[in-house]
Amino acid sequence: MIRSTVARVDLEALQANFRAVRDLVAAGGAPGVRAPDVMAVVKANAYGHGAERVGLALEGAGATMLACADIEEGLSLRAAGVRAPILIFGALSVSDLDGLFDGDLTPTISTPSAARAVQQAAARRGVRVSYHLKIDTGMNRLGFRHDNLRRTLPELLASPALHLDGVYTHFASADTPESELIDTQRARFDASLAVLGELGGRPRVRHACNSAALLRDSRCWYDMVRPGLLLYGIVPPPLASTLHLRPAMSLTSRVVAVKGLRPGDGVGYGTRFIADAARTIAVIPAGYADGLDTRLCGRGHVLVRGHRAPIVGAVSMDMLTADVTDLPDVQPGDEVVLMGRQGGQQIDAREIAAAIGTIPWEIVCRLGTRIERQYD
Repeated sequence: MIRSTVARVDLEALQANFRAVRDLVAAGGAPGVRAPDVMAVVKANAYGHGAERVGLALEGAGATMLACADIEEGLSLRAAGVRAPILIFGALSVSDLDGLFDGDLTPTISTPSAARAVQQAAARRGVRVSYHLKIDTGMNRLGFRHDNLRRTLPELLASPALHLDGVYTHFASADTPESELIDTQRARFDASLAVLGELGGRPRVRHACNSAALLRDSRCWYDMVRPGLLLYGIVPPPLASTLHLRPAMSLTSRVVAVKGLRPGDGVGYGTRFIADAARTIAVIPAGYADGLDTRLCGRGHVLVRGHRAPIVGAVSMDMLTADVTDLPDVQPGDEVVLMGRQGGQQIDAREIAAAIGTIPWEIVCRLGTRIERQYD
Protein backbone atom coordinates (compact mmCIF):
# COMPACT_ATOMS: atom_id res chain seq x y z
CA MET A 1 0.00 0.00 0.00
CA ILE A 2 1.36 3.39 -1.01
CA ARG A 3 0.90 6.46 1.20
CA SER A 4 -0.61 9.51 -0.42
CA THR A 5 2.57 11.54 -0.06
CA VAL A 6 5.29 10.28 -2.40
CA ALA A 7 8.51 11.59 -3.94
CA ARG A 8 9.05 10.93 -7.63
CA VAL A 9 12.62 10.94 -8.90
CA ASP A 10 13.19 11.42 -12.61
CA LEU A 11 16.36 9.47 -13.35
CA GLU A 12 16.39 10.71 -16.93
CA ALA A 13 16.43 14.30 -15.68
CA LEU A 14 19.22 13.39 -13.28
CA GLN A 15 21.34 11.94 -16.08
CA ALA A 16 20.59 14.93 -18.31
CA ASN A 17 21.76 17.26 -15.54
CA PHE A 18 24.97 15.24 -15.26
CA ARG A 19 25.56 15.53 -18.99
CA ALA A 20 24.91 19.29 -18.87
CA VAL A 21 27.62 19.68 -16.23
CA ARG A 22 30.00 17.42 -18.13
CA ASP A 23 29.43 19.37 -21.34
CA LEU A 24 29.99 22.67 -19.53
CA VAL A 25 33.41 21.71 -18.20
CA ALA A 26 34.33 20.06 -21.51
CA ALA A 27 33.57 23.25 -23.44
CA GLY A 28 34.73 25.84 -20.93
CA GLY A 29 38.29 24.83 -20.17
CA ALA A 30 41.51 26.25 -21.53
CA PRO A 31 42.40 25.32 -25.15
CA GLY A 32 44.49 22.17 -25.35
CA VAL A 33 43.84 21.23 -21.72
CA ARG A 34 42.11 17.95 -20.97
CA ALA A 35 38.54 18.46 -19.75
CA PRO A 36 37.99 17.70 -16.06
CA ASP A 37 36.35 14.46 -15.07
CA VAL A 38 33.07 14.62 -13.14
CA MET A 39 32.74 13.11 -9.67
CA ALA A 40 29.07 12.76 -8.69
CA VAL A 41 28.29 13.57 -5.07
CA VAL A 42 25.63 11.23 -3.66
CA LYS A 43 26.06 11.72 0.07
CA ALA A 44 23.09 12.07 2.43
CA ASN A 45 21.07 9.51 0.49
CA ALA A 46 21.86 11.39 -2.74
CA TYR A 47 20.52 14.62 -1.27
CA GLY A 48 17.33 12.83 -0.31
CA HIS A 49 16.77 11.33 -3.77
CA GLY A 50 17.79 7.75 -2.90
CA ALA A 51 21.49 6.93 -3.17
CA GLU A 52 21.24 3.40 -4.55
CA ARG A 53 19.14 4.19 -7.62
CA VAL A 54 20.75 7.59 -8.14
CA GLY A 55 24.26 6.17 -7.83
CA LEU A 56 23.56 3.54 -10.49
CA ALA A 57 21.99 6.16 -12.78
CA LEU A 58 24.95 8.52 -12.47
CA GLU A 59 27.41 5.70 -12.99
CA GLY A 60 25.47 4.82 -16.13
CA ALA A 61 25.64 8.44 -17.28
CA GLY A 62 29.43 8.37 -17.09
CA ALA A 63 30.43 9.59 -13.65
CA THR A 64 34.15 8.92 -13.21
CA MET A 65 33.77 8.58 -9.45
CA LEU A 66 31.04 8.82 -6.82
CA ALA A 67 31.45 10.48 -3.45
CA CYS A 68 29.63 9.96 -0.17
CA ALA A 69 29.96 11.00 3.45
CA ASP A 70 31.04 7.84 5.25
CA ILE A 71 31.90 4.18 4.92
CA GLU A 72 28.34 3.03 5.60
CA GLU A 73 27.03 5.09 2.68
CA GLY A 74 29.74 3.67 0.46
CA LEU A 75 28.87 0.09 1.39
CA SER A 76 25.20 0.75 0.59
CA LEU A 77 26.22 1.88 -2.89
CA ARG A 78 28.30 -1.25 -3.37
CA ALA A 79 25.42 -3.43 -2.19
CA ALA A 80 23.23 -1.75 -4.80
CA GLY A 81 25.69 -2.76 -7.52
CA VAL A 82 27.71 0.42 -8.03
CA ARG A 83 31.12 -0.52 -9.43
CA ALA A 84 32.67 2.92 -10.02
CA PRO A 85 35.31 4.18 -7.58
CA ILE A 86 33.75 5.68 -4.44
CA LEU A 87 35.43 8.42 -2.42
CA ILE A 88 34.62 8.73 1.28
CA PHE A 89 34.62 12.40 2.28
CA GLY A 90 34.26 12.04 6.03
CA ALA A 91 36.55 11.54 9.00
CA LEU A 92 37.91 8.03 9.49
CA SER A 93 39.89 8.15 12.72
CA VAL A 94 36.98 6.79 14.80
CA SER A 95 35.41 4.60 12.10
CA ASP A 96 35.35 0.85 11.67
CA LEU A 97 37.77 0.67 8.76
CA ASP A 98 36.94 -2.88 7.67
CA GLY A 99 34.37 -1.47 5.26
CA LEU A 100 37.07 0.35 3.31
CA PHE A 101 38.54 -2.99 2.32
CA ASP A 102 35.30 -4.93 2.07
CA GLY A 103 33.82 -2.33 -0.26
CA ASP A 104 36.97 -1.31 -2.14
CA LEU A 105 36.35 2.30 -1.07
CA THR A 106 38.75 5.22 -1.43
CA PRO A 107 39.31 7.01 1.88
CA THR A 108 40.02 10.67 2.43
CA ILE A 109 42.97 11.20 4.73
CA SER A 110 42.49 14.57 6.36
CA THR A 111 44.21 14.25 9.75
CA PRO A 112 47.38 12.61 11.07
CA SER A 113 45.28 10.29 13.24
CA ALA A 114 43.29 9.13 10.21
CA ALA A 115 46.55 8.53 8.34
CA ARG A 116 47.87 6.33 11.11
CA ALA A 117 44.59 4.41 11.45
CA VAL A 118 44.32 3.66 7.71
CA GLN A 119 48.03 2.80 7.49
CA GLN A 120 47.80 0.33 10.36
CA ALA A 121 44.66 -1.28 8.94
CA ALA A 122 46.27 -1.64 5.51
CA ALA A 123 49.50 -3.05 6.97
CA ARG A 124 47.57 -5.69 8.93
CA ARG A 125 45.98 -6.89 5.70
CA GLY A 126 49.18 -6.69 3.68
CA VAL A 127 47.63 -4.35 1.11
CA ARG A 128 48.32 -0.86 -0.21
CA VAL A 129 45.44 1.62 -0.02
CA SER A 130 44.92 4.44 -2.49
CA TYR A 131 43.63 7.60 -0.82
CA HIS A 132 42.80 11.23 -1.46
CA LEU A 133 44.54 13.84 0.66
CA LYS A 134 42.46 16.75 1.92
CA ILE A 135 44.07 20.16 2.39
CA ASP A 136 42.42 22.74 4.65
CA THR A 137 42.72 26.09 2.85
CA GLY A 138 40.27 28.06 4.96
CA MET A 139 37.18 25.97 5.75
CA ASN A 140 38.75 25.02 9.09
CA ARG A 141 37.04 21.69 9.42
CA LEU A 142 38.84 18.59 8.20
CA GLY A 143 42.13 18.71 6.33
CA PHE A 144 45.86 19.21 6.77
CA ARG A 145 46.55 22.92 7.24
CA HIS A 146 47.85 24.48 4.06
CA ASP A 147 50.60 26.36 5.92
CA ASN A 148 51.90 23.37 7.89
CA LEU A 149 52.38 20.74 5.20
CA ARG A 150 56.16 20.50 5.35
CA ARG A 151 55.82 19.26 8.90
CA THR A 152 52.70 17.09 8.64
CA LEU A 153 52.98 15.37 5.25
CA PRO A 154 56.40 13.66 5.08
CA GLU A 155 55.39 10.77 7.35
CA LEU A 156 52.17 10.22 5.41
CA LEU A 157 53.87 10.33 2.00
CA ALA A 158 56.56 7.92 3.15
CA SER A 159 54.11 5.19 4.18
CA PRO A 160 54.57 2.02 2.07
CA ALA A 161 50.98 1.01 2.89
CA LEU A 162 49.41 4.14 1.39
CA HIS A 163 49.28 5.45 -2.17
CA LEU A 164 48.40 9.08 -2.91
CA ASP A 165 45.81 9.01 -5.70
CA GLY A 166 44.23 12.44 -5.32
CA VAL A 167 44.39 15.73 -3.45
CA TYR A 168 41.59 18.19 -2.82
CA THR A 169 40.24 21.10 -0.85
CA HIS A 170 36.78 22.44 -0.14
CA PHE A 171 35.58 26.04 -0.59
CA ALA A 172 33.85 27.70 2.32
CA SER A 173 31.97 30.48 0.54
CA ALA A 174 31.78 29.70 -3.17
CA ASP A 175 28.05 30.47 -3.10
CA THR A 176 28.66 33.95 -1.67
CA PRO A 177 29.46 36.18 -4.66
CA GLU A 178 30.69 39.09 -2.56
CA SER A 179 33.21 36.91 -0.72
CA GLU A 180 36.80 36.89 -1.94
CA LEU A 181 37.67 33.82 0.13
CA ILE A 182 37.37 31.56 -2.91
CA ASP A 183 40.32 33.39 -4.50
CA THR A 184 42.33 33.11 -1.29
CA GLN A 185 41.58 29.41 -0.99
CA ARG A 186 42.45 28.75 -4.62
CA ALA A 187 45.80 30.49 -4.17
CA ARG A 188 46.48 28.50 -1.01
CA PHE A 189 45.58 25.26 -2.77
CA ASP A 190 47.92 26.05 -5.66
CA ALA A 191 50.70 26.78 -3.17
CA SER A 192 49.91 23.53 -1.35
CA LEU A 193 50.17 21.58 -4.61
CA ALA A 194 53.62 23.06 -5.15
CA VAL A 195 54.73 22.03 -1.66
CA LEU A 196 53.26 18.57 -2.17
CA GLY A 197 55.32 18.20 -5.33
CA GLU A 198 58.48 19.31 -3.54
CA LEU A 199 57.81 16.60 -0.93
CA GLY A 200 57.50 13.96 -3.62
CA GLY A 201 53.72 13.72 -3.78
CA ARG A 202 52.43 12.97 -7.28
CA PRO A 203 48.62 12.73 -7.14
CA ARG A 204 46.76 11.52 -10.20
CA VAL A 205 43.92 14.01 -9.73
CA ARG A 206 43.40 17.40 -8.12
CA HIS A 207 39.91 18.64 -7.30
CA ALA A 208 38.24 21.51 -5.47
CA CYS A 209 34.91 22.48 -7.07
CA ASN A 210 31.53 21.97 -5.52
CA SER A 211 28.52 23.11 -7.57
CA ALA A 212 28.87 26.79 -6.71
CA ALA A 213 32.60 26.97 -7.39
CA LEU A 214 32.09 25.09 -10.64
CA LEU A 215 29.76 27.85 -11.82
CA ARG A 216 31.91 30.71 -10.55
CA ASP A 217 35.47 30.06 -11.65
CA SER A 218 36.88 27.63 -14.23
CA ARG A 219 40.35 28.12 -12.72
CA CYS A 220 39.11 25.94 -9.85
CA TRP A 221 38.16 22.99 -12.06
CA TYR A 222 41.60 21.31 -12.00
CA ASP A 223 41.39 17.61 -13.03
CA MET A 224 37.96 16.84 -11.61
CA VAL A 225 34.85 18.67 -10.44
CA ARG A 226 32.46 17.55 -7.68
CA PRO A 227 28.89 18.69 -8.44
CA GLY A 228 26.23 17.84 -5.92
CA LEU A 229 23.22 20.14 -5.97
CA LEU A 230 23.49 20.82 -9.71
CA LEU A 231 23.01 17.13 -10.49
CA TYR A 232 19.63 17.26 -8.79
CA GLY A 233 18.56 20.21 -10.94
CA ILE A 234 19.04 22.98 -8.40
CA VAL A 235 21.37 25.97 -8.82
CA PRO A 236 22.94 27.03 -5.50
CA PRO A 237 21.38 30.34 -4.47
CA PRO A 238 21.91 33.19 -5.02
CA LEU A 239 23.84 32.13 -8.13
CA ALA A 240 22.27 31.90 -11.57
CA SER A 241 23.23 29.70 -14.49
CA THR A 242 22.46 29.22 -18.15
CA LEU A 243 22.76 25.46 -17.71
CA HIS A 244 19.63 23.66 -18.81
CA LEU A 245 18.72 21.75 -15.65
CA ARG A 246 15.55 19.98 -14.57
CA PRO A 247 14.65 19.31 -10.93
CA ALA A 248 15.00 15.57 -10.47
CA MET A 249 12.52 15.26 -7.63
CA SER A 250 8.88 16.16 -7.15
CA LEU A 251 6.83 15.72 -3.98
CA THR A 252 3.10 15.14 -4.24
CA SER A 253 0.17 14.19 -2.06
CA ARG A 254 -3.64 14.09 -2.19
CA VAL A 255 -6.40 16.10 -0.56
CA VAL A 256 -8.02 13.90 2.08
CA ALA A 257 -10.70 16.33 3.30
CA VAL A 258 -12.21 19.69 2.45
CA LYS A 259 -13.67 21.77 5.27
CA GLY A 260 -15.53 25.03 5.52
CA LEU A 261 -14.55 27.67 8.09
CA ARG A 262 -16.79 30.30 9.62
CA PRO A 263 -15.44 33.75 10.49
CA GLY A 264 -13.39 33.45 13.69
CA ASP A 265 -12.63 29.72 13.30
CA GLY A 266 -9.05 28.73 13.95
CA VAL A 267 -7.05 25.98 12.26
CA GLY A 268 -4.54 23.52 13.68
CA TYR A 269 -2.31 23.52 16.75
CA GLY A 270 -2.20 26.91 18.37
CA THR A 271 -4.89 28.16 15.97
CA ARG A 272 -2.16 30.08 14.17
CA PHE A 273 -4.60 30.87 11.37
CA ILE A 274 -7.99 32.39 12.15
CA ALA A 275 -10.49 32.91 9.36
CA ASP A 276 -11.50 36.54 8.86
CA ALA A 277 -14.38 35.45 6.63
CA ALA A 278 -15.92 32.23 5.38
CA ARG A 279 -13.03 30.14 4.03
CA THR A 280 -12.46 26.67 2.57
CA ILE A 281 -9.42 24.62 3.52
CA ALA A 282 -7.98 21.39 2.17
CA VAL A 283 -6.42 18.85 4.54
CA ILE A 284 -3.27 17.20 3.15
CA PRO A 285 -1.55 14.17 4.77
CA ALA A 286 2.00 15.51 4.87
CA GLY A 287 3.81 17.09 7.79
CA TYR A 288 7.07 17.58 9.57
CA ALA A 289 7.54 13.82 10.03
CA ASP A 290 7.84 13.76 6.24
CA GLY A 291 10.46 16.51 6.32
CA LEU A 292 8.24 19.54 5.75
CA ASP A 293 9.26 22.54 7.81
CA THR A 294 6.94 23.99 10.43
CA ARG A 295 7.89 27.47 9.21
CA LEU A 296 5.87 26.89 6.03
CA CYS A 297 2.79 28.02 7.96
CA GLY A 298 1.79 31.36 6.46
CA ARG A 299 4.82 31.38 4.15
CA GLY A 300 4.64 28.40 1.83
CA HIS A 301 2.26 27.26 -0.89
CA VAL A 302 1.07 24.07 -2.52
CA LEU A 303 -0.36 23.54 -5.99
CA VAL A 304 -3.93 22.27 -6.36
CA ARG A 305 -5.80 22.15 -9.67
CA GLY A 306 -3.04 24.17 -11.28
CA HIS A 307 -3.27 27.03 -8.78
CA ARG A 308 -1.25 28.15 -5.78
CA ALA A 309 -2.86 27.67 -2.40
CA PRO A 310 -1.27 29.17 0.73
CA ILE A 311 -0.40 26.89 3.62
CA VAL A 312 -2.40 28.05 6.64
CA GLY A 313 -2.33 26.84 10.21
CA ALA A 314 0.47 24.87 11.81
CA VAL A 315 2.32 22.19 9.87
CA SER A 316 1.83 19.25 12.20
CA MET A 317 3.52 15.85 12.33
CA ASP A 318 1.32 14.20 9.72
CA MET A 319 -0.86 16.91 8.20
CA LEU A 320 -1.01 20.43 6.85
CA THR A 321 -3.87 22.60 5.63
CA ALA A 322 -4.10 24.93 2.64
CA ASP A 323 -6.57 27.69 1.88
CA VAL A 324 -8.44 26.72 -1.30
CA THR A 325 -11.27 29.22 -0.99
CA ASP A 326 -10.60 30.79 -4.38
CA LEU A 327 -9.86 27.57 -6.23
CA PRO A 328 -12.43 25.81 -8.42
CA ASP A 329 -14.29 23.03 -6.58
CA VAL A 330 -11.43 21.25 -4.80
CA GLN A 331 -12.36 17.69 -3.83
CA PRO A 332 -10.86 14.84 -1.76
CA GLY A 333 -8.51 12.88 -4.00
CA ASP A 334 -7.23 15.91 -5.89
CA GLU A 335 -3.46 15.85 -6.44
CA VAL A 336 -1.43 18.29 -4.36
CA VAL A 337 2.05 19.29 -5.46
CA LEU A 338 4.29 20.24 -2.57
CA MET A 339 7.38 20.53 -4.76
CA GLY A 340 7.31 20.29 -8.54
CA ARG A 341 5.07 21.33 -11.43
CA GLN A 342 1.34 21.31 -11.96
CA GLY A 343 -0.22 23.00 -14.94
CA GLY A 344 1.73 26.16 -15.62
CA GLN A 345 2.86 26.59 -12.02
CA GLN A 346 6.03 25.40 -10.28
CA ILE A 347 7.29 25.29 -6.71
CA ASP A 348 10.96 24.35 -6.42
CA ALA A 349 13.39 23.79 -3.58
CA ARG A 350 14.90 27.26 -3.93
CA GLU A 351 11.49 28.88 -3.50
CA ILE A 352 10.65 26.77 -0.46
CA ALA A 353 14.03 27.49 1.11
CA ALA A 354 13.72 31.23 0.52
CA ALA A 355 10.24 31.26 2.05
CA ILE A 356 11.44 29.84 5.36
CA GLY A 357 14.94 31.30 5.49
CA THR A 358 17.02 28.18 4.87
CA ILE A 359 18.93 26.55 2.01
CA PRO A 360 17.69 24.19 -0.73
CA TRP A 361 20.14 21.48 0.36
CA GLU A 362 18.15 21.17 3.58
CA ILE A 363 14.81 21.04 1.78
CA VAL A 364 15.67 17.95 -0.27
CA CYS A 365 17.95 16.20 2.24
CA ARG A 366 15.46 16.22 5.07
CA LEU A 367 12.61 14.42 3.28
CA GLY A 368 11.57 11.64 5.62
CA THR A 369 12.26 7.94 5.23
CA ARG A 370 8.55 7.10 5.33
CA ILE A 371 8.10 8.89 1.99
CA GLU A 372 8.32 6.34 -0.78
CA ARG A 373 10.68 7.25 -3.60
CA GLN A 374 9.28 6.27 -6.98
CA TYR A 375 11.62 6.27 -9.98
CA ASP A 376 10.82 7.16 -13.55
